[in-house]
Amino acid sequence: MPALVATACGSGSSSSSTGAALAATQQLRFPITDDIKYLDPGHVSTAVDIAFVQNTFGGLYRFDDNLKEVPYIATAMPDISSDGLTYTFHMRHDVKFSNGDPVTSADVLYSWNRAARLNDSYGIVFQPVEGYTAVAPSKGNPTATTLSGLSAPDQYTVKAKLTLPAGYWLTEVALWTADVVDQKVIPNDTDKTWWTNPATAIGTGPFKLTAYVPKDHLSFANVPNWWGGSTGHLTDIEATILADQGSQVTKYQNGGFDMIGPADNYPPLDAVRNFQANSATKNQFVNIPGGRSTWVGFNFSTGPFAPAGGNIDDPIALAGRRAFSEAIDRTQLVTVACGPGGIVCKPATGGVIPKGLDGYLGDGADTSSAFDATKAKADLQTWDPNGTKRVGLQYWYNTTTSNKAIADNLQSQWQTNLGVHVDTQHTDFSTFLTARQDKKYTLFRDSWGADYNNPQDWFDNIFICSQAAVGLGNNDGICDQRIDTPVKKAEGETGSQAITDFTTANKQLVTDYAAAVLEYGANQYFIKPYVQGGGGNALYDNSWTSISIAAH
Repeated sequence: MPALVATACGSGSSSSSTGAALAATQQLRFPITDDIKYLDPGHVSTAVDIAFVQNTFGGLYRFDDNLKEVPYIATAMPDISSDGLTYTFHMRHDVKFSNGDPVTSADVLYSWNRAARLNDSYGIVFQPVEGYTAVAPSKGNPTATTLSGLSAPDQYTVKAKLTLPAGYWLTEVALWTADVVDQKVIPNDTDKTWWTNPATAIGTGPFKLTAYVPKDHLSFANVPNWWGGSTGHLTDIEATILADQGSQVTKYQNGGFDMIGPADNYPPLDAVRNFQANSATKNQFVNIPGGRSTWVGFNFSTGPFAPAGGNIDDPIALAGRRAFSEAIDRTQLVTVACGPGGIVCKPATGGVIPKGLDGYLGDGADTSSAFDATKAKADLQTWDPNGTKRVGLQYWYNTTTSNKAIADNLQSQWQTNLGVHVDTQHTDFSTFLTARQDKKYTLFRDSWGADYNNPQDWFDNIFICSQAAVGLGNNDGICDQRIDTPVKKAEGETGSQAITDFTTANKQLVTDYAAAVLEYGANQYFIKPYVQGGGGNALYDNSWTSISIAAH
């Protein structure tokens, strides 16, 4: 996802004063380190891909630049029955795809049913709707291809009937998984290439794909006569795939890029330090506290950290996970990986959900994050008395400068504090994501950036049993009914009671040593002074419709 401290904090936009004369060329140029994986709303799960999909596709609702949910294709917020089970959505009559095809309720039903059938990482968005388990069962084969709870009384009305009240579901309907796709250009559910061709990469957003050269670049242009009104000032967006972050910074400094940071592509720490130390560039660094956590993942499915016989309380496996978490001094780690005092991240001490979001356990409340080298060595001995389990351990991560800094420090601390050598291995983002979901790694980098401010977003996607199978979003493969039970209860609740039950589940994650949470991150950008409206909020980049290029 997405993804998401304190020095030179920005408000989400930068630089030139409002009302400055605009440049003749309204093109925004920025780099991304890794190629995209999908621009298909039904498959999208990473922050890199989401950044592009949010500008090229759209659903009934969206989040504005202030994270407020607002109508998009819908005319207003839905009518909700008194029992909380039936949602009635009314659509605008003038919405069109970028190729001119009209958008009707049939397109919404197709898109939502397709996303449920694909059952990818975010397919769970439609879990509350009647018929979901028949279309996307956690085990066995599907017995239906459409959600029985969805219907279209007419061309511009959609009804959804839920199995149980779900206070969070309306917010989920604003996520990319619920975006509308054009069924006329998608051959079938198994086709994963339709979005790579500008002729068929058709959405309802203000911008459209004009070129995609894998591992080289993506180009976008605004949609003429867009149904939503103005597309803003930008006419072209150029995203260059450039793996070397040092080269990204050099090109930015030489005028080849206007920003670094969009699409979860944050500037490297050494460059941030240099920019802060230089009065000429200091104001080009924008740092926005955000909703991302990073942790060491343990494989609960197979290998030395997996509970024997599936017994989540297996004390031997628990001692192993505990040892490798206790051996990490988070303060040292963020000083090394994020700069003195933690320039671009902070030590994680309050659980997997970061500070500032609902469900945060509180400063120091995550006992699994406490550094204790002596206890770590004792737990290591309990876990591996013969020294066989620790041989050949590897920690995997996707290649970025910051990820390498964290991996190198983990390796150093585990060697110093445990006496265990762990090899560090890295690969490109796409390969890493697939192998991690397939539970091929024993120790690995895991991370989550909140999609919206509700703990349900974290648990339903990454910590419950139904997502623990190979290929799904629970990368550790942890399955603990003491987590699932309060989560299920909280899903039908709203307000403080829901938060209370989600907190119970969060505390169980700590008890299970399900993850060695390391740091809470932020959204960081380098933005040229002439870029107006650049930056983002805690969760997303600002919309391209909000950005303009001032004369310079």
